[in-house]
Amino acid sequence: MDIIYLRNLRIETVIGIFEWERCIKQTVSLDLEMSADIRKAAASDTIEDTLDYKAVAKRLIEFVGSSEFQLVETLAERVTEVVREEFHVRWVRLCVNKEGAVRGAGGVGVIIERGSA
Repeated sequence: MDIIYLRNLRIETVIGIFEWERCIKQTVSLDLEMSADIRKAAASDTIEDTLDYKAVAKRLIEFVGSSEFQLVETLAERVTEVVREEFHVRWVRLCVNKEGAVRGAGGVGVIIERGSA
């Protein structure tokens, strides 16, 4: 299994359980690893034969940016559903970092894996 990845995709969104969090946008950072077979793309040297990480990033910026989930757990689950269903990815590993959620911590969030290789 080959892996195509995106690191530190920073998106502004409404996220949180507290009333003040529902009134502002906060930054979440996504790290994704997505299964792929890159052999066809390597042979043809064309974007049509691979998982287009720019298209994935654009879709997630739109999806996450317009979402208003309370929990990072829900956000993570929905992001993996988008990637798997819309981009036909069999396996995805996602780390969601809600920056600034805990004073003194560099990051807080969840890491999930969905699908099989």
